[in-house]
Amino acid sequence: MDSTHLSSAKQNITQVEWLEYLMDTYGDALTKLSYSYIKDIGKAQEIVQDVFLLCYERFEELQQITSLKAWLYKVTINRSKDKLRSGWMKRVILNNFIPAYTKAPNSTEQAFIRQEEHHDLLMLVLNLPIKYRETLLLFYYEDLSIAEIAFMLQLNENTVKTRLKRARELLKQLVKDGDFSG
Repeated sequence: MDSTHLSSAKQNITQVEWLEYLMDTYGDALTKLSYSYIKDIGKAQEIVQDVFLLCYERFEELQQITSLKAWLYKVTINRSKDKLRSGWMKRVILNNFIPAYTKAPNSTEQAFIRQEEHHDLLMLVLNLPIKYRETLLLFYYEDLSIAEIAFMLQLNENTVKTRLKRARELLKQLVKDGDFSG
């Protein structure tokens, strides 16, 4: 259900039903997105809860939101960046890791190998400078277009393209240097 369909169906859904739809549809993706900034799964979940609370409070403004997904991602990114600027980030220790949200492979051995490769690559991505990390994650993990990323990050589309190119180059160099086991 996109925001257009939600807008036209507004009389048919309650505020609670709308919130449940948002949580079911976007909960995991927003948590992973927030985690990519915060690197603490508990804090990422708190941020997403705050975003959903904001959605609940803004139910009456539903028709004004042109792209629900872009709006949710933008709010989540902004809340995550706010948390990074807070004193909390200076005290955080990376002790949680985002679980691999991949389809189950055919065997336990294949599952382990895929999980390890996913972990190693994601760790490399998470260690990139934030401007490259956020662009890569939004483009590859969230399947957003250059235009959507530019809108969310309030950047020029060419800047997004440049960041993607530089992020790929940095990752390629890290893999080449042997920092990637997969």
